[in-house]
Amino acid sequence: MSKKFLLEHDRAECIGCGACAAVCPLFWEMNDDGKSDIKGGKNRDDGWQELEIDEKDFEANKQAAESCPVNVIHLKKKDSNEKII
Repeated sequence: MSKKFLLEHDRAECIGCGACAAVCPLFWEMNDDGKSDIKGGKNRDDGWQELEIDEKDFEANKQAAESCPVNVIHLKKKDSNEKII
């Protein structure tokens, strides 16, 4: 089964509030520098992190994105690159 969504995190703009890790600890953790990280995520050259996720993991990460006060968590459909949040 192929991954359907791309989870993206603008780490440079993260304020480290911890909401994502509280809402979705399976995918999010706080780093020693006070910012959050996608567990198992890939660090891109532009400072963002990304991880391909399955449909079953979409809702939990959508809640994490919605809990973020600075809107640095985004979800896209992988096949069309359509931004969902």
